[in-house]
Amino acid sequence: MEPKTLTDTLSVAAQLKLGDLKALQEAGYKTIINNRPDGEAPRQPRNNTLQKRAEELGLEYYYIPVEPSGLTDKNLNDFKAALSSAPSPALAFCRTGTRSTTLWAHALAGELPAGTIVSKAANAGYDLSKIKPELERREKIMTPSITNAPAKHTVVIIGGGSAGIATAASLLKRKPNLDIAIVEPSEEHFYQPGWTMVGGGIFKPEKTCRKMKDLIPNKVKWIKCAAHSFNPDKNLVSLSDGSAINYDTLVVAPGLQLDFNKIEGLVETLGKNGVTSNYRYDLAPYTWKLVQELKSGTAIFTQPPMPIKCAGAPQKAMYLSADHWLKSGVLKNINVKFCNTGGAIFGIAAFVPALMEYVKRYNAELNFGETLVKVDGPNKTAWFERTDQNGSKTLIERQFDMLHVCPPQSAPDFIKSSPLANEAGWVDVDQHTLQHNRYSNIYGLGDAGSTPNAKTMAAARKQAPIVANNIVAQMDSLNSRANYDGYGACPLTVEKGKVVLAEFGYGGKLLPSLPLWMLKGTKPTRAAWFMKDSLLPNVYWNQMLKGKEFLAKPEITLH
Repeated sequence: MEPKTLTDTLSVAAQLKLGDLKALQEAGYKTIINNRPDGEAPRQPRNNTLQKRAEELGLEYYYIPVEPSGLTDKNLNDFKAALSSAPSPALAFCRTGTRSTTLWAHALAGELPAGTIVSKAANAGYDLSKIKPELERREKIMTPSITNAPAKHTVVIIGGGSAGIATAASLLKRKPNLDIAIVEPSEEHFYQPGWTMVGGGIFKPEKTCRKMKDLIPNKVKWIKCAAHSFNPDKNLVSLSDGSAINYDTLVVAPGLQLDFNKIEGLVETLGKNGVTSNYRYDLAPYTWKLVQELKSGTAIFTQPPMPIKCAGAPQKAMYLSADHWLKSGVLKNINVKFCNTGGAIFGIAAFVPALMEYVKRYNAELNFGETLVKVDGPNKTAWFERTDQNGSKTLIERQFDMLHVCPPQSAPDFIKSSPLANEAGWVDVDQHTLQHNRYSNIYGLGDAGSTPNAKTMAAARKQAPIVANNIVAQMDSLNSRANYDGYGACPLTVEKGKVVLAEFGYGGKLLPSLPLWMLKGTKPTRAAWFMKDSLLPNVYWNQMLKGKEFLAKPEITLH
């Protein structure tokens, strides 16, 4: 082991042995960063062993494994965080030191010129000339050109999803000539609540997809690019193409990200080997295909740790699948299992009795405290980490014929690493006004917000008019505000033709939008199915995204 110096605060090395740690401590190193995944080579020291010894020696220790296939945004963000918080000098290692050096290079892009980074790496014995163009691209992104002044808009909205477009439409309803821009790279827009219905054979996938250009309001400028970073002190957003945009008011509504890659082996087998997920447009049809083809065997449905978008969606997939098997006469040959990290079938107790009736009807096995951690698609095997009431963990191996996965979810990486995020990585906003807790001209809503409500389309439908109202009140110096009560809705499709419509707010308070007698409160009804199947898609496309605040007009109070 021979450390090679990159900067005054960071060196890199090839694979460390256990005995190297003492020598590094005696040489004055304060932090060790392990960038090598376990199990790459025989007799490779395991991460847990190295960490234990490092901590015994009083060294800070970080495990940021970089796969040989390449860096991820998470690798980069975790490495930056480690360098910013860990005591120096630090030493990072992998098999040869190349991955650690490459990770460092990407982390410094924008802080140092690409040529300087490549030169420093070469002095340490690592040739990074092949990635110099990528470093230059990152440098351009991180340091927007000052020769051309950034574009400027009164309101800039990050995200062209449900929350972003609805907010733009609600703003224009209040100020028709307001200068608004939406930053959104996608060409297509999806009605994501419909994917459960696609997976149940009720909707065609095309029913849930429309062109973005047809939905963004005509008076709104569409910036077809991705947001990269924020400088709220300068009212500046940097974009992925290296340009920047200024704002008077910023609305942050980028949605969340699906972390399929956090489950070992899952990405490689999605869409084949009986492994599917209604959380992706391209996979929901495969769910329905599997449901139709399965005549016997084991079907497993998973739910990860919260928060996730639409907490009822994992079990909706189970109910609609089991309903089809029941009506097809094959359910008696199928073992239905629901594996949930949480400790209850649903977080609002009032709806649990109705749901449990369907669990019994479908003879589904409930396994609480179980988190999917690994999948072997070709061998139809899944592993779950079970946590008991005392916090003890065991690994459970299960065979399957069909596996429906709800992936872990988190705020987008560019939000987590930004000054807009709270400690958990979500956009840090007041749960009632949806105004940022530190920057008064910034608002956040939708799935990426820190509000402790259910992350549903229905929540965004209620939040958008509140944000629009509060922005206009702030612009016009009005002494009034609208407050969000945490409303969210989850139409739990317990069978084809019946839905338990769960509507609730902060603290689990029931917030029915229609009289309880119409929907029988917490019971499954055909009226609620009609809402899910026919009414809500129309409300979404023709009301919510056009600023028509159907059952969503905010209540205004003096501030």
